[in-house]
Amino acid sequence: MTRPARQTRDSVRRSIADQLLVALNALVARHRALALHNEHIELHAELIAAEVAHQLAMTRSALHRHPALRADD
Repeated sequence: MTRPARQTRDSVRRSIADQLLVALNALVARHRALALHNEHIELHAELIAAEVAHQLAMTRSALHRHPALRADD
């Protein structure tokens, strides 16, 4: 039985970035559909801001768990 290839630090960080981009694309698609209805547009803006803040917090947390190598390493 072969072991799965171990991910490198760079591949993990690229995966984290990819997950953020996928989540933000999904958010944009959802909210473009909601923007067709002008009532409650302020609520939509707050919801978008909250979702973006959540995605950024999750990404920051994941990146802190997998820090980049320092240039002198």
